[in-house]
Amino acid sequence: MWTSGRMSNAKNLLGLGVSLYFWGLMDLTTTVLSGSARPLTEGQEDNLSDKLHQRMKRSWVWNQFFVLEEYTGTDPLYVGKLHSDMDRGDGSIKYILSGEGAGIVFTIDDTTGDIHAIQRLDREERSQYTLRAQALDRQTGRPMEPESEFIIKIQDINDNEPKFLDGPYVASVPEMSPVGTSVIQVTATDADDPTYGNSARVVYSILQGQPYFSVDSRTGLIRTALMNMDREAKEYYEVIIQAKDMGGQLGGLAGTTTVNITLSDVNDNPPRFPQKHYQMSVLESAPISSTVGRVVAKDLDEGINAEMKYSLVDGDGLDVFDINTDPNYQVGIITVRKPLSFESKKSYTLKVEGANPHLEMRFLNLGPFRDTTTVHISVEDVDEPPVFEPSFYFVEVPEDVEIGTTIQIISAKDPDVTNNSIRYSIDRSSDPGRFFYVDITSGALMTARPLDREDVSWHNITVLAVELNNPSQVGSVSVTVKVLDVNDNAPEFARFYEAFVCENTKAGQLIQTVSAIDRDDPQEGQHFYYSLAPEAANNPNFTLRDNQDNTAWILTRRSGFRQHEQNTFYLPILISDNGRPVLSSTGTLTVHVCSCDDDGMVMSCNAEAYVLPVSLSRGALIAILACVFVLLVLVLLILSMRRQRKQPYIIDEEENIHENIVRYDDEGGGEEDTEAFDIAAMWNPREAQLVVKNRQDMLPEIESLSRYVPQACVMDNNVHNYVLAKLYEADMDLWAPPFDSLQTYMFEGNGSVAESLSSLQSVTTDSDQSYDYLTDWGPRFKKLAEMYGATDSSGALW
Repeated sequence: MWTSGRMSNAKNLLGLGVSLYFWGLMDLTTTVLSGSARPLTEGQEDNLSDKLHQRMKRSWVWNQFFVLEEYTGTDPLYVGKLHSDMDRGDGSIKYILSGEGAGIVFTIDDTTGDIHAIQRLDREERSQYTLRAQALDRQTGRPMEPESEFIIKIQDINDNEPKFLDGPYVASVPEMSPVGTSVIQVTATDADDPTYGNSARVVYSILQGQPYFSVDSRTGLIRTALMNMDREAKEYYEVIIQAKDMGGQLGGLAGTTTVNITLSDVNDNPPRFPQKHYQMSVLESAPISSTVGRVVAKDLDEGINAEMKYSLVDGDGLDVFDINTDPNYQVGIITVRKPLSFESKKSYTLKVEGANPHLEMRFLNLGPFRDTTTVHISVEDVDEPPVFEPSFYFVEVPEDVEIGTTIQIISAKDPDVTNNSIRYSIDRSSDPGRFFYVDITSGALMTARPLDREDVSWHNITVLAVELNNPSQVGSVSVTVKVLDVNDNAPEFARFYEAFVCENTKAGQLIQTVSAIDRDDPQEGQHFYYSLAPEAANNPNFTLRDNQDNTAWILTRRSGFRQHEQNTFYLPILISDNGRPVLSSTGTLTVHVCSCDDDGMVMSCNAEAYVLPVSLSRGALIAILACVFVLLVLVLLILSMRRQRKQPYIIDEEENIHENIVRYDDEGGGEEDTEAFDIAAMWNPREAQLVVKNRQDMLPEIESLSRYVPQACVMDNNVHNYVLAKLYEADMDLWAPPFDSLQTYMFEGNGSVAESLSSLQSVTTDSDQSYDYLTDWGPRFKKLAEMYGATDSSGALW
């Protein structure tokens, strides 16, 4: 047999021979190695059988075939020869090849046993093939020997260059790194057999990138080769590395790759301001935190190494201005820290410092890593609105204060150099009830209506101040008015009290507990006192006990109440508070006498028991329905008559009616006053007195006086209070004439535009007065010019 294995008997060995490429049946006799097999005698066969049974461990040693890869010839490549010693050369033996690549890659001559490769072999694709060979009887097809297995190995040649599988490479190294700093390691792979020759032995070298970088020829580690490489001078490098097999010898194959190396930044450049002086300006009205200007220090580094920290280190505006660092653009933003005033200070000088917060110790000798600049800031004047001093007012006023009382003087001034005059008013949206009035010139805040703490306890009003010469400049201040409580409300029962007493009630029995409420809120707290009213002080039926906890008990004074004698009692109770002055009121407790059972449960509280009929006759039912119908008709008739009486009389031009003379002594608001009074009231004055309606005419604006009133025109305080009180009375009088609207168009007199319009100083004769200027006033005064213009002798106007 050709392959390694064990033989169990001699019969399997008789037909075996020896081929050119196979040897070894290790311990057999030369009988089986001869060219042809001779018959054995019976004794010899038994002797051989005994030997085989004595030694079963036999094997063939099978040599491998070797063939070079990448054969480029035109003829098939001879691999080797198989031969069986049973083959006598007469063609009776047929060789068959099977296994990996049989018939495709390798073929065998079935007569001679020659093996050829018919395709190009590549060791990098497949390094060996396992095949099986068999010898058959050509005529019968019977196997002459068992199938044998052998291996064909492909022998390597240098046909593959080294390749960088991970290339191209990207790496970085800090700038200013010392010589020999590792950057990156590159690796090339050679597909040739590393165990055969030098085909896969790779050597590295640098083709481009010197003198900045070097490469280790054995490991492929790239290192820096030049000191003080500056990123700001050159940041990117392209290095080309070569890998060559055959140990770098002549004839070896080579491959290359590119390594892109970037110098990363380090903080080796200090910041510097491009200019040493900055000039800025800001309006004095600039709000807090508003931007004044920006300063920037240049740094050639980048990223964290170029980060800046700005600060104010000196100057006369350290408490007025502030500086912040913009993290995105690394600029210093100067902002307003406190309110500015052109009148107080017109300019400021600041010293600004910019520094790197992240330093590297090995580069401190290149510093200092900070720089300073000077900033001059000019404050520009603006027309500012009036300013109130103080900026908030809190006023406490008792609720019984008289109308027209001055409760606070509001003061504002113009902060500008011009110091314009101020006019005061109240923002009516903050005082819709018009409880207050402010004097237009003095700023005196006065009450205009009665105050009631129980209705509105707090008033938050806004007082406006307007410059006389520039009405667009308006200042405002909040005034909080707290209405203090006075004892102006008498206590009263918390609810309607109604008690029940049984006929069998005994004397001293509690029938009701009463309590009271008071709308006032005294500082010492509420305390009520209860007693029977003077007219009921000696009431023989009931008595009162004050519990001294703002409640009182109502007790029976006697027993033996009877419904038929009196079924209802009214007990007046006097309730007093602890205020100053003491106020009191009388509440009535209604007590019903009821019939009760033995347990005190109320059964009936009626004096008599009424028994209703069980059923009504048909006639009684008809009578009741007729009465209801008549009453319904009467009600509808009355309502219809009253509705017709209330409708205003409308004159029908088609009807000929007599004239009606209506007399009334009320004055309207003019031809445009359509809502002040109901016109229907003039047809029936008596009905107008029965209907209470709110006034619909417009209230005059007290603040509508011109802001050009001279300062000297200040009304006497007593007269002012009197006018406000009368104004309130007129506002509350629903039947007073309509409100007059005062509209001041212009003041006359010396110094005014219109001068004096008085006729006291006019000339006495018409001949001395000339109206020639009327013709210059345009077509609207043409008629007036015709009436008063001078005429010539012909009577024509000129």
